[in-house]
Amino acid sequence: MSTIKVAVAGAAGRMGKEVVKLVLEDPDLELVAAVGRSGEGTDAGTLAGLPECGVKLTSDLEMALVEGRPDVLVDFTTPQFAYPNTVLAVSNGVRPVIGTTGFTPEQIEELDKQCKEKGIGGLIAPNFSIGAILMMKFAAQAAKYFPHLEIMEFHGDQKLDAPSGTAIKTAEMIAQNRQEIRQGNPNEEETIEGSRGGYYNGFRIHSVRLPGVFAQQEVLFGGFGQTLKIRHDSYERAGYMPGVKMAVEKVMTYEGMVYGFDHFIE
Repeated sequence: MSTIKVAVAGAAGRMGKEVVKLVLEDPDLELVAAVGRSGEGTDAGTLAGLPECGVKLTSDLEMALVEGRPDVLVDFTTPQFAYPNTVLAVSNGVRPVIGTTGFTPEQIEELDKQCKEKGIGGLIAPNFSIGAILMMKFAAQAAKYFPHLEIMEFHGDQKLDAPSGTAIKTAEMIAQNRQEIRQGNPNEEETIEGSRGGYYNGFRIHSVRLPGVFAQQEVLFGGFGQTLKIRHDSYERAGYMPGVKMAVEKVMTYEGMVYGFDHFIE
């Protein structure tokens, strides 16, 4: 397999720096562009704590795509920028690998159409952690036998969206294996609004935001005389990089936009 040329959007961010480091240290990948809203002109290697690589940070994504001619754009920006960045990548024939949440089903459908028209693959993934994907798959399986459940997800206090994209994707996968059941006492009453969490398909999702927390999720199932807990904990951003590498390779092999890294984990 020839070297895959990669552009990174959000390269000055915490996840972006890890992606830059991944690409620079992997002989199968080549960094051809790094895009960020801050630090323009800074060498991308230096930014990631590595020796200079000759790729300078730019704020102009379109110019980076035209001049760098990447095969793949890895985007860890924000919901505000991720959709227009993805549209721009696809219009330039660049395969998007998006680690940002906030896409609507209509946007994903439109992007799928655009990717197929260009004959390229794309991926939108709420989570690139292989362990987290297995947690989601195990939870979906367990829901067949334990239909009463709640999802608890924990992130740092600077995370903007709640619930997390991982929690939403987990809920969607569970709903495919479970009839909607409105749980709890039908006469229950929230004396403090929101204390029972967000409602989805009959079960609840709880989002915790605290300083010092990285990324954790637990799905708690209750049955007669027993409970089952399926939990995943992330401790550092480097743990997502094997999944990012797999995604970059996979999008070179198909056409259309895929939603969810779980489609790549059998």
